Amino acid sequence: MLFIKRYLLPRIVQFLVVVFVGITIVFFVPRLTPVDPVQQVISQITSQGAFMDPAAVDALRQSLTELYGLEGGMFQQYFAFWGRLIKGDFGPSLFQFPTPVMDLIMISLPWTAGLLITTTIISWIIGNILGGLAGYFKNKAWAKTLDNISMVLRPIPYYIFSLLLLILFAYLIPIFPSAGGYSVGRRIGFNWAFISDLLIHSFLPAMSLVILGIAANFMTMKLIVSNIVAEDYVMYAKAGGLKESTIAFKYVIKNGLLPQITGLALSLGQIFGGALITEIVFSYPGLGTLLYGAINSGDYNLIMGVTSLSVIGIAGATLLVDLIYPLFDPRIRYR
Repeated sequence: MLFIKRYLLPRIVQFLVVVFVGITIVFFVPRLTPVDPVQQVISQITSQGAFMDPAAVDALRQSLTELYGLEGGMFQQYFAFWGRLIKGDFGPSLFQFPTPVMDLIMISLPWTAGLLITTTIISWIIGNILGGLAGYFKNKAWAKTLDNISMVLRPIPYYIFSLLLLILFAYLIPIFPSAGGYSVGRRIGFNWAFISDLLIHSFLPAMSLVILGIAANFMTMKLIVSNIVAEDYVMYAKAGGLKESTIAFKYVIKNGLLPQITGLALSLGQIFGGALITEIVFSYPGLGTLLYGAINSGDYNLIMGVTSLSVIGIAGATLLVDLIYPLFDPRIRYR
């Protein structure tokens, strides 16, 4: 009961508050933008040379407003939105009407999940191991070399690095395709021809995320380890004659991973938001590209669908970390 009262309940309440505030912001922000999806549809129709008298325009405006769920005041729409959200219904996409928003998300989600889960885990493991070893053996030549490489790579923005990879390996040295998730005309199926084609198309987006992710985790872990090596228990381990590899992995890196676990969970929780810049640069068919198209077209429902799932994913990942963290840190179990 003490665990539930002091540890579990406060974190569940925090999760619910974060989700409520986040989704509320997600609802109101698109409606404060100057983009009117109904007016855009009418403008597209009239720009194609179709003549419509004012009465027909008003009737079309009323019909589109009802179809898109934009009738009534903003707060009426807000409460209706929560009613649909509880059922997992974000309504139809405004500019791909009548396709439901959840259908579009389910089409794009596997592409983003496959890309981000793989790259996040790979960069987290490699970056933390290399950063931990470089922090412990900081006077070694290879550690200084890795540190210098990371210091060069870490400040590079994702979109610049993605463009560099795209120009180098898709145009100057055309090894990999420049865009898409698979070749045009390729039949989707669970076979080697499609899987190999998918891997080739995802290689450059994955490398842009993995390389910079390794550099970021390397720098963070190295900084953490530089403080741990000065702790008394590390000094006692060295004085006791333990092997350097044992001290590095069982004492230093193991304890340095504790704060990094939180970063891993938050990174995995961001999967529902997609890798926006990377997906746009490589025209990758994930949630980032879907969200970018929704923003450009003023698709309120699709924007709210993607960003709401992102808010829930990040908040859920934070809650999950809080719940499992006592398994990794005995100090929390003791308290």
